[in-house]
Amino acid sequence: MGYDVTRFQGDVDEDLICPICSGVLEEPVQAPHCEHAFCNACITQWFSQQQTCPVDRSVVTVAHLRPVPRIMRNMLSKLQIACDNAVFGCSAVVRLDNLMSHLSDCEHNPKRPVTCEQGCGLEMPKDELPNHNCIKHLRSVVQQQQTRIAELEKSSAEHKHQLAEQKRDIQLLKAYMRAIRSVNPNLQNLEETIEYNEILEWVNSLQPARVTRWGGMISTPDAVLQAVIKRSLVESGCPASIVNELIENAHERSWPQGLATLETRQMNRRYYENYVAKRIPGKQAVVVMACENQHMGDDMVQEPGLVMIFAHGVEEI
Repeated sequence: MGYDVTRFQGDVDEDLICPICSGVLEEPVQAPHCEHAFCNACITQWFSQQQTCPVDRSVVTVAHLRPVPRIMRNMLSKLQIACDNAVFGCSAVVRLDNLMSHLSDCEHNPKRPVTCEQGCGLEMPKDELPNHNCIKHLRSVVQQQQTRIAELEKSSAEHKHQLAEQKRDIQLLKAYMRAIRSVNPNLQNLEETIEYNEILEWVNSLQPARVTRWGGMISTPDAVLQAVIKRSLVESGCPASIVNELIENAHERSWPQGLATLETRQMNRRYYENYVAKRIPGKQAVVVMACENQHMGDDMVQEPGLVMIFAHGVEEI
């Protein structure tokens, strides 16, 4: 389709007007015998309906079309045209042959690639920048990496090196996010609110549970048992951002002081009945989330929560 005539300064010679779209010729071609010129897109579309010249109805096909003479191309190139981004505030008027070069650098172009300067360095179209959030972007990257890790964990030992690189990348991204948060507290508050709401929604979806045999607690679950519990957490809708932390907290090496040793567990057994526990669906295991157990004190809970696995004795309330 041709250029809108109203975009040009001064009068445009009628020989430079496409007879199909009535715009100024764009990528012009001509029929060799009658020498009528058309926009390449216009005449190609016309030929899909009929194989004749739109002006004099002489027989013409796509194979017959030829470039317009140089003098016509020169006339077109010298026309003065307003920038495509005039509606976005650009007042530039340039030669038609310089239009593409101008558009690639036009600061008013809403699709011009720009780089986020808030911390993440992501390149995006200019009109998307006002709605961009560094933390949400980086969080999405972290979640993608964590999903990739979960897939790699199911693969054979040949992927161990790649798995280590993925985990290192996640740690770097998390450090980067912490750095951005320290510069912009508002982003930190937004991220924490989003994450807290997701965790709370998941916790509320779980069934309350009661442990009848605290002595059946498995304090050092092996890798296979941990993998089974992790899969159940994921299937229950547990936010990806805390799955690995919860699984780490399924082992006594990560437990707080009030659960740290067999002696303390025997001494505090009755006190454990005060935990607000939710059952991990289908398993003899519960999650004790910090957001629901602030009454228990720092020596009895761990952020974001504890996973307790039992040999037996877990009932739904």
